[in-house]
Amino acid sequence: METLKRLDWPLIGAVAFLITAGSVVFASSAEELLGRQLTWLAIGSACAIGLTLLNLKSLIGYRWVILGVYGGGVLLLLATQLFGTVINNSKSWILIGNYQIQPSEFMKAALIILFASFFARRHIGIARMSHLLISFIYFAIPAALVFLEPDLGTTILLFGIWFSFLLVSEIPWRYLLIGLVILILVSTVYWNVGLADYQKERVRGLFNPEYDPLGINYSVIQSKIAIGSAGFLGKGFEQGTQLQLGFLPAAQTDFVFASFVEEWGILGGMLVILAFLLIIIRIVRIGMRSDNNFSRLFCLGSAALFTLQCTVNLGSTLGFLPVIGVSFPFLSYGGSNLLTNLALVGIIQNIAVRADV
Repeated sequence: METLKRLDWPLIGAVAFLITAGSVVFASSAEELLGRQLTWLAIGSACAIGLTLLNLKSLIGYRWVILGVYGGGVLLLLATQLFGTVINNSKSWILIGNYQIQPSEFMKAALIILFASFFARRHIGIARMSHLLISFIYFAIPAALVFLEPDLGTTILLFGIWFSFLLVSEIPWRYLLIGLVILILVSTVYWNVGLADYQKERVRGLFNPEYDPLGINYSVIQSKIAIGSAGFLGKGFEQGTQLQLGFLPAAQTDFVFASFVEEWGILGGMLVILAFLLIIIRIVRIGMRSDNNFSRLFCLGSAALFTLQCTVNLGSTLGFLPVIGVSFPFLSYGGSNLLTNLALVGIIQNIAVRADV
C-alpha cells in the first residue's frame, strides 16, 4: 500500500493518456496494429511494474550489471546485422514469429543506464579528456552499428543521449564548444560521403516545401493538410479524410500526431502536448529530488531522450525538420519503442518510490 501511495500518479496518468490517444488512431485506421500494440502494452506494463518493485539500488552498485545491460544491447545490434530483416530499406529488425523486434530501441535505454552510472561515478573528474573519450567510445560503438542499418534517426537520438549527459555533468563549456565545432566538420564530411541520395533529398525538401510534392515532400504536405483541415474540434472518429483514405503515409508512426489532430482537432493536439509536458516535468522533478547521482542523471537522461524524440517528430510533422523516422513517445505505433519507454518509466517510478518526492 505504501508503494502505491508513493507512485507518481500524474506521470502514470499522462503516459496512459498518450497511449490511449495513439490507440484511438490505430482503432480508427488499422485495427490489426491495435491488437499488436495492446500486446506490447501488456508486456511493457508488466515490465514497468517489475522494474518499479525491484530493488534497483542493490543492482546498480555492481558495474558488471551495468556493463551487462550495455553489452547485451550491443550484441543485439550485432545480431541485427547478421540475422536482421530489411524493412523500408533498413536492416533494423529481428523477426520473432509475427512480431518485429527493433534492438536499437533497447539500446537507448541501455545507453541511458550506462551513462547514468558512468557520469555518476566520475562527476568530480568528468572534465578529464580520458573520461570524455571513454564516454564517446561507449556512444560510438552502438551508434556505428545503428548507422550501418542504416537508421539515421536513431543514430541522432543516441548522439542526443550522450550530449545531454555532457550538458548536465558540469563539463566545461569550452569542451562543448570544441565538440560542436568537430560535429559540424564531421557533419560536413558525412553529407558528402555518408548520406544516401534520398536522405539528401529530404534535407533539400525541407528548405523548399514545394519541391517534388508527389515525392520527397508528399508526406509532409499531407500532414499539413490533415492538421490544417482539422479545425478546433476535429472531423470526428473515423472521419479524417487524409487518414481514412490513405493519403497520409506512416499515419500510425511518423505522422501519428497529424492523424490524431485531424480527427480530434487542435484541442486534441493541445491535450497531447500538455500530457507530454507533464511527463517531462514529473520526470525532472523526480530526478532533482532523488538522493543519489545515478537516479538524478537517469531521470534527466530519460527526459532528454523523450524531449528529443517529441521535438524531432513534431518538427517532421510540421515541416520544420527532415523526416528521419523518429516516433512520438507513447503515441506512435511500435512495440519495441513502447516497451523501452515503459521500462524507462518503470525505473523512474522505482526512483520515485524510494525518494522523498
